[in-house]
Amino acid sequence: MIYPMFAMVVLTVIVGLIAVKQRFAGVSSGEVKIKYFQIMQGENVPVQITKTTRCFNNLFEVPVLFYAAGILYVSLGIDSVLGLVLAWGFVFFRCVLAFVHLTYNNVVHRMSVFWLALVCVLGLWVNLLVLHSL
Repeated sequence: MIYPMFAMVVLTVIVGLIAVKQRFAGVSSGEVKIKYFQIMQGENVPVQITKTTRCFNNLFEVPVLFYAAGILYVSLGIDSVLGLVLAWGFVFFRCVLAFVHLTYNNVVHRMSVFWLALVCVLGLWVNLLVLHSL
């Protein structure tokens, strides 16, 4: 379970670096003033800055449920092939979600992949509860 959790950390760092790169590019090109980033309000910002920021922020929402489940699997010593498959499924779908969000940003595709990831994390929790109660 640690490896899928680490993969999510790597994804979060990569998306964070992309967001920072877009911010620097926006300020360097003059499209946005650095003052905007004090409270993230007050200007029209380039779409890329908004997309990368939102994608990064999204990695601190539903993935919290994934990390909590993963920590419980590890701390309770629960080894589960199904849990591992669901964990890697979650990571895969979150990678696809980030790719869609940061590239062509089709809302239907994003929503579909989001729900697949959500089903994986729900499955992780159900599997955890079942195995813990045995």
